[in-house]
Amino acid sequence: MTNTLPDADITSIIPIVITLGLSLGTRNVVIGLFAGVVSAVIMLVGFNPLDVMTTLVKEHLVATVSDSYNAGVIVLLVFIGGFVTLMEKSGGGPAFALSIVRKISSTGRAQLSAWCGGIFIFYSDLGTPLIVGPVFRPLFDKLKISRQKLAFIVDSTSSPVAILVPFIGWGIYIISLIQKELDGAGQDISALNSFIQAIPFQFYAILAIFIVPVLIYADLDFGPMAEAEKTAKRATEQTIAEQHKNDIQAFSHSKARASFVFIPLLIMATVLCAILLPLGFPFEKVAGSTFRAALSSAYFFAALSLMLIMAFYGVRTLTEGIDLYLQGMGNMMQVAIVLILAWTFSALGKELGTATYIAEQAQQGFPYWLLPAVAFALSGIISFSTGSSWGTFAIMFPLMIPTAFAIEASLVVSIGAVLSGGLFGDHCSPISETTILSSTGSGCNQFEHFRTQLPYALTNGAIALCCFIFAGFNPQTYWILIALAVQMSVLYLITKIQTFRLQQAK
Repeated sequence: MTNTLPDADITSIIPIVITLGLSLGTRNVVIGLFAGVVSAVIMLVGFNPLDVMTTLVKEHLVATVSDSYNAGVIVLLVFIGGFVTLMEKSGGGPAFALSIVRKISSTGRAQLSAWCGGIFIFYSDLGTPLIVGPVFRPLFDKLKISRQKLAFIVDSTSSPVAILVPFIGWGIYIISLIQKELDGAGQDISALNSFIQAIPFQFYAILAIFIVPVLIYADLDFGPMAEAEKTAKRATEQTIAEQHKNDIQAFSHSKARASFVFIPLLIMATVLCAILLPLGFPFEKVAGSTFRAALSSAYFFAALSLMLIMAFYGVRTLTEGIDLYLQGMGNMMQVAIVLILAWTFSALGKELGTATYIAEQAQQGFPYWLLPAVAFALSGIISFSTGSSWGTFAIMFPLMIPTAFAIEASLVVSIGAVLSGGLFGDHCSPISETTILSSTGSGCNQFEHFRTQLPYALTNGAIALCCFIFAGFNPQTYWILIALAVQMSVLYLITKIQTFRLQQAK
């Protein structure tokens, strides 16, 4: 299907330059996106502040919010926000983790259990560090495993897991950005299907998850993490207690149950099946509006069940549960702001012909197979500089998706590259929200977490970059298996080098 976007010249990329410049300079994507939107309106209506703001609000922001698709996404995100806050404040996560902790006596099992706990509590990338970290901290201290290692495990199982799940906040946000670009490019392609097909090409996320059990099995630490582990083994319980007396604690309650996690998720799945299965899902196509309505209903009934269970066991009253639910809904406001600005920015870019210009330039000699690698690198730079992978996605998809169609690059590999790059930059950034929360929840110094995790992130990032070059040539799902095999080979080689050095030292 051909593109019908307007012709444009180099001035059409001015809003993009402004957005990138201010996002990187202020380390705030909202500021960058807003400035980009305003600059685009100025280019369309002229530099009259009153006209600019009137046009921006009346013809763009209101139009964006009132669009049925956009409104459906925002409503769904609000329901997700309420449910996630309830789960985080129910005490169910710590109860589930404690049920595992009581059965652990070895360092390997402790680390593997923290990894499993982080994967199972998948519904909130920001909540996971504040649930798993505080619960496993005493066990790690007792077994003399460093807080840096706990922070690394938590960080490897929060965002990397969340970014692979299509029906939680991460997935809904990403799919909505992708769908807007597909519609703008005149492509009759499902964003949900594109997201699912891109999962095997999220090389960095999968490598970040699987590096933890490989390191545990190999009993391997390298770089600053090896030093942190040696220091932890020499530390006394009194020293640890003095150093970390002000650590935050996850919400727990003597009456909380692990079932607070299982029952709401089971109800969510039941409601989804009750609504979608009669429509033929997953074998027949279901309208996006129906799917979002089903998800919203599922999250609502799951939240309602959790409020009732907490009241029944005496953990929180029904009124407290409702207050938490409303608070969680309000917490999604910033996400909604980023989405609205991203959608508006994308629509204005279409009016200016930005996508057409970028696509034309790419067609003049940019090799199709290189796009995923470039998208990964650029996304990593933006995410590292801003500390925001979500903001990175909002900036990169309007650039990458039209270019992928123009030069006939693989769409799903390119989507995986943007997602992987945003996550990679997040893991390497000392100002990333996940870095801060992982170190806070684990009771570890923020810079120490950044310093000890960086070699592992760079190792996974280098492997992912190479895989995106090859997948750009030949977009086959088996590249993820090759990536995992290379990861194990690299870690095995590092193990051998360290063993040789120890023998030489003796």
